[in-house]
Amino acid sequence: MRFTSFRRLGTKAHGIKAMHYSKNMKLVVGSLLSTVAAIFQSAGLFGGIGYAFSMMATGPIVLVTVISLRFGLLSYAVTTLLLMILQPSEVLVFMFTTGLLGISLGVGFKLFQTRLVVSLTGGMLLATGIFLLLYLFQFPILGPSISSQVSFTVIGGVLLFALFYSWIWMKLSKLGMKHLNKFMVKKVLLDKDESSSR
Repeated sequence: MRFTSFRRLGTKAHGIKAMHYSKNMKLVVGSLLSTVAAIFQSAGLFGGIGYAFSMMATGPIVLVTVISLRFGLLSYAVTTLLLMILQPSEVLVFMFTTGLLGISLGVGFKLFQTRLVVSLTGGMLLATGIFLLLYLFQFPILGPSISSQVSFTVIGGVLLFALFYSWIWMKLSKLGMKHLNKFMVKKVLLDKDESSSR
C-alpha cells in the first residue's frame, strides 16, 4: 500500500502550463518580475521578517522561466545586476540559492512532467549552490556557527532541507502560475473589449 502511494507520488503530473505570451508581453512580465525578485532579495538586509521576503525572490524567477526559458535566464541576469546596485551583499545568495532554485524549478517544469522529478531537480541544484557557497567561496550561508570545513552531517542536513524546500516551492509555483494565467486572461479580454468599443 505504501509502495503504491509512493509510486503514485512519483508519477503524478505537475500540470503547470503557461498561456501563450507575445514577445512584448514576455519582455514586460519578465522585467516586472525581475524587479520584484530584486526587491524581495534586497529585503534580506533588514533581517527578521526581511529574510522571509528574501526567500520569496524564488517565485518571480520560476514564473518567468515557465513562461519562457530564454526570458527566465535573462530575468535571472537582470535581477543579479539590479542587486549589484541595490544590495551587493545579496548577489551571491541570490545567484546560488533563491535565484538558482527559481531557474532549476522553471526548467524542471518545462522539461519534466512529474512533481517528484521537478522537486528533485530543484532540490539537488539548490543543495549544490549552497555547497559551492559554503565550501568553495567560504561564504557563511548557513550562519557563522557552521564551519566551512566539509562535514557529512551538514551535507546530509542541507540535502534534506533543499529537497523539502524545493517541494514547497514546487507547490507554491503551481499556485502562482495559476493566478498569473488568470490575471493575463482577464487582461487580454479587457484589451479586446476596449479595442472593440473604439
